[in-house]
Amino acid sequence: MTKTSEILASLAATIESRKGGDPETSYVAKLFDRGPDYIARKLGEEAVETVVAALAGSDEELVGEAADVIFHLCVLLSARDLTIADALNELARREGMSGIEEKLSREPK
Repeated sequence: MTKTSEILASLAATIESRKGGDPETSYVAKLFDRGPDYIARKLGEEAVETVVAALAGSDEELVGEAADVIFHLCVLLSARDLTIADALNELARREGMSGIEEKLSREPK
């Protein structure tokens, strides 16, 4: 297991362990308590902060905001009984395919 996959696996395990926890003592439990809609909005907020950091912040600010996005994405996936591994598997499926080709392969919504 690579260092990156170890970090993601550890994060996923920590998030899962906080499901059903006390929202007074755990930020993750508080997010779960508020539900997927709230978590999705929080992820959106973090994404905007990442864009702002990319445009006007330091490298350290961008890295910090990117970490917040990854964290909140993992929580949102968990709230939907999915994992970051599911998203990574989708990226692996797309490997070697051009972005244009991949978009064309999707069924119309």
